[in-house]
Amino acid sequence: MAKIEESIEVAVPVTTAYNQWTQFEEFPRFMEGVERVEQRTPTLTHWVTKTDGVRREFDAVITEQIPDERVAWTTVAGEVKQAGVVTFHRLDVARTKVMLQFDHDPEGFVDTLGDKLGFVRRQAKGDLERFKTFIESRGFETGQWRGAV
Repeated sequence: MAKIEESIEVAVPVTTAYNQWTQFEEFPRFMEGVERVEQRTPTLTHWVTKTDGVRREFDAVITEQIPDERVAWTTVAGEVKQAGVVTFHRLDVARTKVMLQFDHDPEGFVDTLGDKLGFVRRQAKGDLERFKTFIESRGFETGQWRGAV
């Protein structure tokens, strides 16, 4: 099981960063390799990814969601095994630290090699950098879900 931890500071209020992160169907706009995310219920998402020509589908369930603080998930069905949490830390009125932590279980030789070479870590870092660009260039979120799980 590979452990990934990455963080980034974004120049938006914590509420804006959190609200955008709850818009799972928008993830393909800043997450490399994510083709589609469908929000099937308030706590169940279906993902379609494609990395290096390999297409995978899986379901993830939100296990904990606290507005402006955290969103935790785990996969429950499909070809990807991972669990994680993204937390939001108010630095000041207009800046937020977004911290991503997850455990990823590489599947097969190619995934294991990619993990050993740091591919998953670089992808997570790149996804956070693209999130920063996306939310800062907009200045406001595309939607919000303020419910707690």
